[in-house]
Amino acid sequence: MKTPAFTHDTYLNPFTWRYGSSEMRHIWSEVYKRRLWRRIWVALAEVQAEIGVITQEQVEDLRAHMEDIDLQRAAEIEADIHHDLMAEVRTYAEQCPVGGGIIHLGATSMDIEDNADALRLREALDIILIRLREVLHLLADLIEREAEHVCMGFTHLQPAEPTTVGYRLAGYGQDLLADWESLSRLREHIRGKGFKGAVGTSASYAELLRGTGITPQEFEKRVMARLSLDAYPVTHQTYPRRQDWEVVSALASMGMTLYRLAFDLRVLQSPPFGEWQEPFGRTQVGSSAMPFKRNPIHAENMNSLARFLAALPRVMWDNAAHSLLERTLDDSANRRLVLPEAFLAADELLRRCARVLKGLRLNETAIARNVYIYGTFAATERVLMEAVRNGANRQTIHEIIREYSMQAWRDVQEGKDNPLVEMLCRDERLTRWLSPARIRRLMDVREYVGDAPQRARGLAAEIRRSIHID
Repeated sequence: MKTPAFTHDTYLNPFTWRYGSSEMRHIWSEVYKRRLWRRIWVALAEVQAEIGVITQEQVEDLRAHMEDIDLQRAAEIEADIHHDLMAEVRTYAEQCPVGGGIIHLGATSMDIEDNADALRLREALDIILIRLREVLHLLADLIEREAEHVCMGFTHLQPAEPTTVGYRLAGYGQDLLADWESLSRLREHIRGKGFKGAVGTSASYAELLRGTGITPQEFEKRVMARLSLDAYPVTHQTYPRRQDWEVVSALASMGMTLYRLAFDLRVLQSPPFGEWQEPFGRTQVGSSAMPFKRNPIHAENMNSLARFLAALPRVMWDNAAHSLLERTLDDSANRRLVLPEAFLAADELLRRCARVLKGLRLNETAIARNVYIYGTFAATERVLMEAVRNGANRQTIHEIIREYSMQAWRDVQEGKDNPLVEMLCRDERLTRWLSPARIRRLMDVREYVGDAPQRARGLAAEIRRSIHID
């Protein structure tokens, strides 16, 4: 049997070439997985040689052939025995005339596979954290730059009160910083199965170590030290599948934040808003039918991938919940899919987000227009409060402002200029308490953003402290 040739004449997963980075694909590649398996077999053999169970010559033979991955030969063996790890054991053993006979001594498959997967989880998280750090750095710069840039705030997708661009961005930054902290903590606590045998009792190792004076726990500790990986103190045949759920859930949480950022960008990029715009190349084509289109393809791609990522924690939940007694195999096939695809989706999300933030354009004309049209209505609250402080009846002033606001809103909807300020300045029931000049000053909505600039800058500073950027 030959190793299958994968070309574009057959189905290829889009993560194979379209989404994600080459670095992330490498970690989840078949060749790299088998190199990790061999690294673990060598670490196992090194400790066995230290305590006199096998010879140093056997270890040297294994070490000499660690990199000689032969997928074609392994595929031929697997076609006969239907066990991928044992096929790799036999392939490796054929290459090692001195040490081949002691490969996998005392171990069960998951002693090798689960420790390798833990190493891959940790390396993949390292890439995610590097990319997330870049996104947070870009966000911190934008938050600080735009901290005082007044724009219209919207609730229920309706004009509400003014905010600032920086303060809006700070909302995404705050959530992504929480994701950074969660993923960093998970990365530091990734653990392998260790070396505990078929049901986690270390019975095979106790037998192997009889008469050496070495306990199974000490043996496990020595091997894991060579892998720079901690082990769960209690496992069955596998490490607890809860770990997979925690990791994929943390990735999905980050995806949730990036989804919201991308969706808001899509809304703000639509012509009725027109305030933000993702980068659009000079030769980029927006539509095959409509040459004028500038579709938000990066933000839409982010929403699509994040939606996929959001569905994956449930699969990992089922794997953990249904890991019956000492182990079932119904997690194996989907873990081959979910773990790499979760990381590749998250990887692509962060790459796209960085690209968007680097090229984000703010349309000052549209931002100012929306503040002018809609912000005036929000500023009436300032007029109401100061008039009441000067002795006016709150209910009377509220009704005056309401009547004029409804009339002004109709004018705005018909495309006319907003007449609200002048209406208020002409009403003697209001000017009894506030001068027209004061009303005009209070209706300058650019001053009605509270402490948003200070809070935005504070969040930017917190991001920099947390990700160690000066």
